[in-house]
Amino acid sequence: MTSSPPAKRFDWSNLGLRIASAVVIGPAAVGAAWIGGWPYLVLIAIGVALLALEWGGMSAPVAPTRVSAAVTVAVLAAVFLAYQDQDLLAWTAVAVGAAAAALVARGVAERPADAAFGVIYIAPAAICLVWLRSTDQGHWWMMTLFAATWAADIGAFAVGSLLKGPKLWPRFSPNKTWSGFVGGLAASSLAGLAMASLRAFDLNLAAAALVGLSVGLATMAGDLWESALKRRFGVKDSGDLIPGHGGLLDRVDGLMFAVVVMAVVRLANIWGWH
Repeated sequence: MTSSPPAKRFDWSNLGLRIASAVVIGPAAVGAAWIGGWPYLVLIAIGVALLALEWGGMSAPVAPTRVSAAVTVAVLAAVFLAYQDQDLLAWTAVAVGAAAAALVARGVAERPADAAFGVIYIAPAAICLVWLRSTDQGHWWMMTLFAATWAADIGAFAVGSLLKGPKLWPRFSPNKTWSGFVGGLAASSLAGLAMASLRAFDLNLAAAALVGLSVGLATMAGDLWESALKRRFGVKDSGDLIPGHGGLLDRVDGLMFAVVVMAVVRLANIWGWH
């Protein structure tokens, strides 16, 4: 594992910049997900390209462009197949694309398998974003996903900053605490309840709380997983795309895990769980 610089403490001086960036990015994501169709597809495609660019920079800093391009093409192929309701072909494309990306990365990346992992890391979340929105009441499921994910992040930060206490996983993420973990789960569960209280959303309160809790757990797992990846690659941030936040991957790491869990929950709901 590559050694990593010491973890940074939260920089309170750029809090205003972080909030301003979130105010711009958040409504754009919510608006595209609510509208659906090609604006939503375009947003996902842009996000995939930016995530692949950051992945190439982290995993193959000597020649990032080639790896980034391979990951982008592989993931977008799967995304467009999913958008055409070709789900089996989309998941097959993930496997084929991962193998192709590893071949492309040979000779330019220290570990060509990292290019394959980039496809496997990014593609499932992108496919699930497309599929979840296409289901009945998909826009409400997307709003619940956003609400629970953001609530988990905000709740974990607020409670962890206030109560502090024992560290959650100091080896990979020294700034996260158990108090923040519990606070994030409570906040995500409440967000699920709040969404279910809207009469337009067909989900009972108990199920909604469980959905919120599941999304919160996935959000925390995604955040910790990305912290471990950054340690492995020896970087503090995945990039510097978003002012005050770092890279796009730094902001959507939890969402990438959460949307996969939400898609599983939605599939169970389709099969009769309410």
